[in-house]
Amino acid sequence: MSGRAKLYCDGASSGNPGHAGIGGLLVIGERTIPYSEYIGPTTNNVAEYTAFLRGLEIALREGVEALDIYSDSELMVSQIRGSYKVKSTQLKPLYEEALRLLASIKAYRITHVGREANAEADRLAKSAVKRHRRDRSSPPLS
Repeated sequence: MSGRAKLYCDGASSGNPGHAGIGGLLVIGERTIPYSEYIGPTTNNVAEYTAFLRGLEIALREGVEALDIYSDSELMVSQIRGSYKVKSTQLKPLYEEALRLLASIKAYRITHVGREANAEADRLAKSAVKRHRRDRSSPPLS
């Protein structure tokens, strides 16, 4: 089992809704595990939650017991903390899944940070959308 880790996560949507990607970094001691994935057309809030969920899944797979989470999504952070209600039917199942995964972590702290403190996760999320666009515009292989 690993001790305390840090998770930086971000979602990006080109248009809202639009083509979306997720990105993040899980930092465990000296080891950094980046992730970047295109998730299809959706809203920015869904992308934020999806990035968070993917990071939690990786943290659990790596045996993380304590997690410091950093996100520039004020909405998501406030909902996870319980200070905002989840009214969106689109976000409710993602929120519930996040709580389910968080219950498997012994201790966690979630913090809203400015975009500059989450720059690498933002870059990874946006690069997933760019890769998708580039791949779609490439001629098919024959």
